[in-house]
Amino acid sequence: MLPGSKWLSHHLCLSSLEAEVSSILILAGLTLSTWILVQGLAWAHRYYINCQRLRCFPGPPCQNWFLGHLGMVSTSEEGIRFIQDVTRHYSDVSLFWFGPLIPVIRLHHPQVISSLVNSSAFILPKDDFFYSFLEPWLGNGLLLSKGDKWSQHRRLLTPAFHFGILKSYVKIFSQGADIMHAKWRRLCAEGNTRLDMFEHVSLMTLDSLQKCIFSYDSNCQEKPSAYISAILELSSLVTKRFQKPLLFWDALYSLTSEGRCFSRACRLVHHFSEAVIQDRRQILTKQGTESFLREKGKRKTMDFIDILLLAKDKDGKTLSNKDIQAEADTFMFGGHDTTASGISWALYNLAQHPEHQNRCRQEIEELLKGRQPEEIEWDDLANMPFLTMCIKESLRIHPPVPMVSRYCTKDIQLPDGRVIPKGNICLISIFGTHHNPAVWPNPEVYNPYRFDTNNAEKIPPLAFIPFSAGPRNCIGQNFALYEMKVVLALTLLRFRVFPDDHPVRRKSELILRADNGLWLKLEPVLGPSGPEKPLSSVSQE
Repeated sequence: MLPGSKWLSHHLCLSSLEAEVSSILILAGLTLSTWILVQGLAWAHRYYINCQRLRCFPGPPCQNWFLGHLGMVSTSEEGIRFIQDVTRHYSDVSLFWFGPLIPVIRLHHPQVISSLVNSSAFILPKDDFFYSFLEPWLGNGLLLSKGDKWSQHRRLLTPAFHFGILKSYVKIFSQGADIMHAKWRRLCAEGNTRLDMFEHVSLMTLDSLQKCIFSYDSNCQEKPSAYISAILELSSLVTKRFQKPLLFWDALYSLTSEGRCFSRACRLVHHFSEAVIQDRRQILTKQGTESFLREKGKRKTMDFIDILLLAKDKDGKTLSNKDIQAEADTFMFGGHDTTASGISWALYNLAQHPEHQNRCRQEIEELLKGRQPEEIEWDDLANMPFLTMCIKESLRIHPPVPMVSRYCTKDIQLPDGRVIPKGNICLISIFGTHHNPAVWPNPEVYNPYRFDTNNAEKIPPLAFIPFSAGPRNCIGQNFALYEMKVVLALTLLRFRVFPDDHPVRRKSELILRADNGLWLKLEPVLGPSGPEKPLSSVSQE
């Protein structure tokens, strides 16, 4: 019995049992209070030490102590210009505060970025704070997984992006572009020459991805598709949630109308991918591996799902249906928006610079001279040097993914001796690095000749990182680049693109977009590659 319990029981007229219970409750309360106090003091000490260690990193003045830089950093054009100003003022690293408690170290110079990307993926996993909203949709796929699971999946997925596999996708890219161009010609004939590139190109990339991943033709460029609508809705809802800190809490978000819409769209997307995977696994089990491969080889229809079903680790274990679904959903998410952004901004930059656009068109016309039908083939991809230069410069000025985040599980030492303490979030600012005047002279000027073979050797390592870098770089970067080359080559062959009358305002979300759409004017090309010539696949269907 606690000291004083007899006095307490006497004055409160408590029985010995009641007094014993009271003593236990008081002891539990004191223990809990002491534990909370100790934890609070320990956290305050860690917070103080972390703040002291972060003092070596400069940053712009905060709005106030409580908000930090919240409100100053936004997704709008003004927010992007603020980041550009910060990059000019702090040439390598800058410190931001999301409220009073969450520091974020932003890196925008190749030398400091090298310290992060050269570290193990186990030391610098993806940061949960910025990526956790995607987990109900994408599961534990390559984008969100960590540790041994990430390492295993990375090894198993690498063959899916081998040149031998990507070669078979080139025809799918051409067919997707053909369908989009046929629609554009109809719209132009009707007088609708002003089009939102993001809207049309996103549908085209989704159409191609469904064929490459699932061997499924949704015809989504011509008619509505519930699956495609769900993908677009999920992307939009995740972006909106990032802008509403009160909805960061999952329990609260699930009660909102947006949260319920997100759950419905997730179920629809998962139902589609689950059905395809289950059906394909049944076929594989029934036919056996050798017959399955032989049949796929005859038809040349080996897709992403097939490769994952056949993948085995060093112990002979295969991926589960849930793992395959997570990777398929991740590929759909990561493959459509980023590529659509890259293609759309490339067309925008070429519309702004007709001299470069004309040279690209001449290059493609010479490459396909006398060829019927007009179709890009695998060997053509290495013979578009100037178009490739234009694509790279567009990816520099308008990187589809403006930043990637990492969580430091250990101290990271920078080349100048400064140390990023473990437990902090780091943002690798791809946009900031690409617009850093200490790295790129006149960074706002669109100049494809930066990537001429004579100049490419002068570009510092990690100065150009549109697909990130290091062990967690984008596994599908060649897939994206090949699709960009095919679609842009055929587009410039068949259409001239002109700037819209209204100025474009950039919008930096998960993907670099244009506020209210990226509108350009189109004009069908007359002559050898004009509308009187049939498109490669549309005319043959």
